[in-house]
Amino acid sequence: MQQWFHYHPLIAYVLILAFTIYIFNAVFRMGRLPILKEIAVYLIMAIGCLILLLLQFDKLPIIQCMAVAVAMMLLLRLRQLYDKFRNRRGPGEGGTHNTESAGRQ
Repeated sequence: MQQWFHYHPLIAYVLILAFTIYIFNAVFRMGRLPILKEIAVYLIMAIGCLILLLLQFDKLPIIQCMAVAVAMMLLLRLRQLYDKFRNRRGPGEGGTHNTESAGRQ
C-alpha cells in the first residue's frame, strides 16, 4: 500500500488532507470562526499536510494511522448515537438499562 501511495501522490495528499480536516472538526473545533480566520486555518492545515505527505513518502504509515484514528472516532460516534437511542426508548419498552446502577459504575 505504501508503494501505491508513493506512485499516486495526489490521492495520498487528498486523503491526508481529508483525514486532517475531519479530525480537526471532530476534536478541536469549538465553534464557528469568522470567514477569514476559517480560510487561514484551512490554508495552514493544507501546508501542514505537505509535511505529512513527505513523511508518508519516507515510508511512515501516516495515512494508515490517520485512518485508524478516524475509524475509532466513528465507532465512538456510533456508540454515542446508540446510547442516546437506547436511553430515549426507556426501560418500559424492553430496554434493560438501569439508570440507578449507571451512576455507580
